[in-house]
Parts: sequence; C-alpha cells; structure tokens
Amino acid sequence: MLGLFYYIYFMRIEQLHKLYLNSNGVSTDTRNIEKNVLFFALKGENFNGNQYADEAIKKGASYAIIDESKYSNSNNTILVKDALKTLQSLATYHRNFLKVPIISLTGSNGKTTTKELIKSVLSKKYKIVATKGNLNNHIGVPLTLLSMDKDTEIGIVEMGANHQKEIEFLSNIAQPDYGYITNFGKAHLEGFGGLEGVIKGKSELYDYLLNAKKYVFLNADDAIQKEKLSTYIKKFGFSQSDSDFYNIRMIEFKPFVKISVENIEISSNLIGAYNFTNIAIAILIGKYFNVELKDIKEAIEAYTPSNNRSQIIEKGSNKIILDAYNANPTSMEAALKNFNELPKTNKIAILGDMFELGKDSKQEHQNIVNLLETLTLDKIFLVGENFYLTESDKNHIGTFKSFDNFKKEFDNNSITESSILIKGSRGMALERTLDLL
Repeated sequence: MLGLFYYIYFMRIEQLHKLYLNSNGVSTDTRNIEKNVLFFALKGENFNGNQYADEAIKKGASYAIIDESKYSNSNNTILVKDALKTLQSLATYHRNFLKVPIISLTGSNGKTTTKELIKSVLSKKYKIVATKGNLNNHIGVPLTLLSMDKDTEIGIVEMGANHQKEIEFLSNIAQPDYGYITNFGKAHLEGFGGLEGVIKGKSELYDYLLNAKKYVFLNADDAIQKEKLSTYIKKFGFSQSDSDFYNIRMIEFKPFVKISVENIEISSNLIGAYNFTNIAIAILIGKYFNVELKDIKEAIEAYTPSNNRSQIIEKGSNKIILDAYNANPTSMEAALKNFNELPKTNKIAILGDMFELGKDSKQEHQNIVNLLETLTLDKIFLVGENFYLTESDKNHIGTFKSFDNFKKEFDNNSITESSILIKGSRGMALERTLDLL
C-alpha cells in the first residue's frame, strides 16, 4: 500500500499524521472551518481550494495543505505534490494506525439504506463511525476514515462508483476487513459500459477481499454473488431457502417489510420487497458481530427512512411514497412492481428521467413505459426529456418534457384520496411535487 502514499515536500506522511492527531480533524470547505483543523486545498472543475488557504487559516485552521507554491504565504501552509492524494494517503495511514475493523459496502441500489441499517444494528453494542449521507467517493471515503478515532470500534465505509477501477481504488484506500455488495443493477451504464461492466466494476470489492483473504458477507439468493463466491471459504451469507446459509425469510411487504428470523418476527418501517435484502444483511452482520437478536429487532424496528428514500408521507387525503433520491432501471422496475401490488386504491405514479444510461437510455426508458402498460395503475405522469421521447397509446400515461410543463398540468387538477409513488433520478428533484399536492 506504500504506492498510495505521496511524500510531502517538507515532511513524510507519518509526520503529517502527528499534526492530524493534534488537530480537530480535517476540512475541505472554508464555509465550515472549525478551530484547529487541517484544511486540504482540493481542486474541482470550477474551483481551486488553494485560493482559500489563507482564508482557512484566518478562520482557525491550524494548517492548510496546498499543492501550488504561489499560495504558500504563511508558516501554516504545507506544500505537497497533490493535496487530494495526500488526503487519501493520510486516510489510509490513519486507518492502519487505528486498526479499526472496516466493513465496506457497494452495489447498484440500496447502499445508503443498507449502511444506515447496519449502523443502527451494530450501534446497539459498539461505537460505530459510518459514512455520512452518501459521501462515498474518492473524497468521501478518506473523510470517513479520518472521522474515526481511538474510541471507534467498527467503521462502515460506503463506496460508490460509476466506472471501472473506482471500487478497486477506494478499496485500496479503505483496506476493508469485511465487504458486501447489495446487488448488480442497471445503474451508471454509461460509465460502466453495460450490465456486464457493472458486475465487473462492483466485483472489484470482492477481488480486493478475496486477494487479501478477508471476510465476505453475501445474499446467497443472488445467483451472481453465490457463483462468484462458490469456492471461497471466508464468507457468511443469508438465504430464504438454502440451508447452507443463515435463514432469514420475508413474511410480507404490503406495504412494510416484515421478516422472520429464528422464529422471531421483525416489523420494519421500510416498504417494498426490494428492501428485504437490505434489512436481512443488517441482521446477518449483527449476528456475526454477536449483537443480541432482541437488540437487532429493536434497531430494525426503530429505523425510519429519510432523505427522499422510500419515505411515507401523508398530505391531506393522499399517501405518498417519496423515493426521489435516485433511480435507475433496476430500482425503478422494483419500485413500480411493488407499488402495483399494494392494496387497491387510486394509484398514481409520478416518474422522472433516469440519468447516466448512455446509449441504453432510450431503450431503458421505453422498457419502463412497456412495464407501465402492464400494470394496474390509474394515472401515470412521466417527466423529463428522456421519458418525453417514449411511446405509448395508453390514455392514462402522460409525458412532460420538463417539470414546469408537468407543474402546469397539476395546477389544473386536484388529486385527493390517492396513493402516489414519486421516483426519479436526483437531478430531476421530483420532491418538488410535494409542494403541488
């Protein structure tokens, strides 16, 4: 792992780590600088953190780590070859300094919900530090590792990716002891180059864990996971039917998922059969780390989704399923099938475009429309330029090129006593629909 480390011009990474241990953490944003932090001057397409080094120090940062010499105007600036790589190297050094067991998660759908469920379960027995929100990229992963301290007993690191070799890179930074892949779905097809590319890219976590002879958690009912890990010994999985694995069964999911494990029923606040595996892996990992089943049950039953992820919201006489944090063909299909199977009411689906599908975008959006034509929904609103290009001869399916066009339709209609599913990619911001209801 020394290949990851970038030496600083005036000190080595272990010296920087000593400064870090005497600080109040790290920051990459001068808008939320705290006293005695290390400020890392990162760069992006539209910003250069080096320009804010002096501001960070004036606001209380003990040091500013920069990578452009012309901004070295203070004894409190430390010049390095690359501020981002230094941040990543410091995070890996700190991770090995603490020797905290790390669980890493990736997958096409459900990463953040799964992470929060695992955190809830393990927090019943351990001091946990987990990725905040979905800060799961080449910056978020180092920041998560650097938020851990000597009191941290288990770390949970979420890893996101939209192209090959990204999970491999993040794994080399976090160096996990355990890992789990939620699923392999049609997400980020543009960057991965199709579903096979998704499978290959997400499996980079398996590759790291197997090469390092670390432990793998798995959903043994997922054919891809089961095949890839068929000969690997250091694994612990769950299944609804395979007696070789820990038995966790779904009892029902209309609307909330209810689970049976060791003759105990666990009732969740999560809707949809697609959330069963997210709950099941949290139970499995809790069992592995010797959390009492009664505490696991309590943690699962207390967890409530937030941040536009499968939230149940009641507005007037309408019951809304708000799932507008993100969407891809796999998660969209699962959400629609689940919504269709809920007890019959006046059902309305409001769906937004799915992004990052590349050349598959036109066909994948049409596939969703084809599915919609087979469902028993009462009214369907499709919003966005991609859905606008789809074809359907069904009168209850309407397409709108933009949210503003869709809003005009709502201004002329009153929706009451209905069940409403709202789902789309983050860029569509379909949570705006709540203001219209």
